[in-house]
Amino acid sequence: MPRQNISSGTPWEPIVGYSRAVRIGNHISVSGTTATGPDGKIVGAGDTYIQTLQTLRNIEAELQRAAATMENVIRKRIYVIDIAEWEKIGRAHGEFFKDIRPATSMVQVSKLIAPEMLVEIEADAIVQG
Repeated sequence: MPRQNISSGTPWEPIVGYSRAVRIGNHISVSGTTATGPDGKIVGAGDTYIQTLQTLRNIEAELQRAAATMENVIRKRIYVIDIAEWEKIGRAHGEFFKDIRPATSMVQVSKLIAPEMLVEIEADAIVQG
């Protein structure tokens, strides 16, 4: 099956050696995604809810580049700096997935790649055909 590497155009992708998303056949994996805005800066500094919403919008955009939608998501992994914020993260997550209900994990990590990042999310999707 042909492989489609999907890039967001950041300078880090070729340096680190990763793609924003990869599609092989009907399977799409979206790399760990944060609340980066169009200007490359983190949206919602200090606000876990806003960062979660922006992160999910970014995932949605990458899925669209791979000819998929949020309805195709079957699995997500949510990494958070403070698990005590789970209700805010869950509320934002529910705005996108309350009817889709993919398999999901949420785990606390000691830190993400930049101190202003509070949430990072990975997603896997399967499309028909």
